[in-house]
Amino acid sequence: MATDPKQSFLTESRKWMALAMLLLAGWLLYLLAPVLTPFIMGAVLAYLGDPLVDRLEARKVPRTLGVVIVFVIFSAFVILSLLLLIPLIQKQIVIVYKSIPGFLDWINVSAIPWLKEQTGLSLEILEPGAFFAAIEEHLKTAGTLVANILAGVGSSGMALALWVSNLVLIPVVAFYLMRDWDGLVQNIQEMFPRNKVDIISKLARDMDEVLGAFLRGQLLVMLALGAIYSTGLWIVGLEVALIIGMIAGLASIVPYLGFIVGIAAAVVAGVLQFGDFSLIIYIFVVFGVGQILESVVLTPLLVGDKIGLHPVAVIFAIMAGGQLFGFTGILVALPVAAVTMVLLRYMHQQYKSSAVYSADSLPSCEHEDTQVDSLLNEAEESVDSLVNETVLEEVVEESVDSLPKELKAKE
Repeated sequence: MATDPKQSFLTESRKWMALAMLLLAGWLLYLLAPVLTPFIMGAVLAYLGDPLVDRLEARKVPRTLGVVIVFVIFSAFVILSLLLLIPLIQKQIVIVYKSIPGFLDWINVSAIPWLKEQTGLSLEILEPGAFFAAIEEHLKTAGTLVANILAGVGSSGMALALWVSNLVLIPVVAFYLMRDWDGLVQNIQEMFPRNKVDIISKLARDMDEVLGAFLRGQLLVMLALGAIYSTGLWIVGLEVALIIGMIAGLASIVPYLGFIVGIAAAVVAGVLQFGDFSLIIYIFVVFGVGQILESVVLTPLLVGDKIGLHPVAVIFAIMAGGQLFGFTGILVALPVAAVTMVLLRYMHQQYKSSAVYSADSLPSCEHEDTQVDSLLNEAEESVDSLVNETVLEEVVEESVDSLPKELKAKE
């Protein structure tokens, strides 16, 4: 059946328009990346707090009052965390900085000779003296760079004002988005085409499950692992337990990365602090227990199987987002990857249920040949019957003509 050219043209034009709008949105995101950070962080906070507000609203609490209550809880948690953690982190950073010369001496005096003895390799190419001098020079350069940056920020009133305004803007954006969240969702849903609203709503629910599992569940898993690692290393006696535990917990956004980074950092810190490998086994025990708890308890309980992002996809999404849009890209990388995964999963299901994938739903060549043969046989039988009838009529006429005239007259 012929397709209406006008309808086909409209379909193609809509496709090109959607592609153009997508490219325009990406270009605007790239241009506005420096100012989008507070809005994105505010939207994330509103998304995290909306379920709590909905529960309070279900208990007959006005929504605005519920938002205020949730904000007070969030603010108290953040302030208490900063008051408790900043002094400890500062002390441990000083410890790490003071231990760097001892670490370099340990490598030069113990690690390299031991490696030579065990492997028989010549490591003269490393030139330890020049190597460590270069490291110290880079450390001094890095310290000077940080000092210059801080001095520039402090001397630039505009930069300082912009930083403070962004910091203040985050809770303001989060408050208004959290208060009007349900209305915004309803308005967006009313914009969907009526014949596609069911499909789009289903996809939106799937995206909400994935994003909720990631933003809420994975965040709790990271915090729990950071607390487990820090507590375990503190029990072992490691002076920089808090810093290593926090780094390992944050790195756990990629499966097994926090485990690997944490063990490596804790082993180095243990060797520097204790001077030998006597407590390394306890460090492995701490991270082993944390990994078991993550796999058996934390991830099934807090995250479930809703995310489904491969570790390589997580790493690529973070690196690509940071490369394209900087810190803003890092913030939106994994949510965008999760939404993309839901869309790809839906497209995969549509493909597997289509006639292109299922060979049974397509008429086979053998079936077509059978139908053609049947039609040909019927046509042949019809022709044969017509021919036989024609021959019989001719024979009857010839027989009648051959009768005697007297017989014909009697008839």
